[in-house]
Amino acid sequence: MINFNKPPYIGKELDYIKQVVENNQQLCGDGPFSIKCNMWFEKRFNTPKSLLTTSCTHALEMAAILVDINPGDEVIAPSYTFVSTVNSFVMRGAKIVFVDIRPDTMNIDENLIEAAITKKTKAIIPVHYAGVSCDMDRIKEIAKKYSLYVIEDAAHGVMSTYKGKPLGTIGDLGCYSFHETKNYSMGEGGAILIQNIKFLERAEIIREKGTNRSQFFRGYVDKYTWVDIGSSYIPSEINAAYLYAQLEEASKINNDRLNIWNTYYKRLRDLALEGFIELPYIPEECKHNAHMFYIKCKNIEERSKLIKYLSYHGIMAVFHYVPLHSSRAGLKYGRFHGDDTYTTEESEKLLRLPMYFGLEEKKVNQIIKNVIEFYRGGENY
Repeated sequence: MINFNKPPYIGKELDYIKQVVENNQQLCGDGPFSIKCNMWFEKRFNTPKSLLTTSCTHALEMAAILVDINPGDEVIAPSYTFVSTVNSFVMRGAKIVFVDIRPDTMNIDENLIEAAITKKTKAIIPVHYAGVSCDMDRIKEIAKKYSLYVIEDAAHGVMSTYKGKPLGTIGDLGCYSFHETKNYSMGEGGAILIQNIKFLERAEIIREKGTNRSQFFRGYVDKYTWVDIGSSYIPSEINAAYLYAQLEEASKINNDRLNIWNTYYKRLRDLALEGFIELPYIPEECKHNAHMFYIKCKNIEERSKLIKYLSYHGIMAVFHYVPLHSSRAGLKYGRFHGDDTYTTEESEKLLRLPMYFGLEEKKVNQIIKNVIEFYRGGENY
């Protein structure tokens, strides 16, 4: 069976974990490896502050607190995304205003955002689907015009850029995921990147359960105490050690995934030219990180047949994201502004092929072979 995903593993992870346990003797967070990870992001991506979190969900929850989301506020987001994108704001009492996506990138349609803004709107949440950037110039232009915050859900976006700028560092705040399905993993984990420096001090407090403990350790206060709301958003040093091994080899992982992505694209292009499938679109101003490779079938029925066909041949392919606005919670906590022209239709066509660091060439070739066979008359099995 060719798995859809395998968590990345470089080879130094266990050595670094052993170092945490035997040498550093600090299993709780914000030890040497956590510091190294945060410094890696700050230096590599030229961002004022990176703070590891226990998940991207928790990074988004921190963002919702930092921009002071309150009951009655509204945030604008795409419906085609993972539930954490919006749940983090619903938990603070916000109403989610969903707008349609672009069919080419599956990202929020930047041209529909402005019409969805009301006096209650507080923030825009662009989601960089598949590590391909939203139109951040237009989104930031709208945000500036209406004095709105921009919080990037860059869960897919580590090592991707928009006009040379790393995703997660373009808005006021950016949120990463290091779940086992992501390009760089610590099992469960994330990070919040703080571009708007007015949030620096409070972010540390929220992350430290609402205490000024970080200031105490730096000698800024003589004792620490409870000063704000917050929670336990700091990951274990064991998780950070696992992640740092991969950050050291970030370019190697990135290049390997891009090679696999490019192989898929080149070998399946003829099917696309003949009208059987659609392939991903990468705007000229974007550099992506090969977070996923997807194709679009003609409809949901064809997709179901292809999934079954690939499974029969030992290949696991998946789809995801039933649009949030049509879910039970989405109907309760949000509303769709305008027409659902593309969100539902395009989501029902999209199929993700296996993609992970170290996916062997012979397996990639087998996957491609079976996809081609399906469309060229091999679907009877």
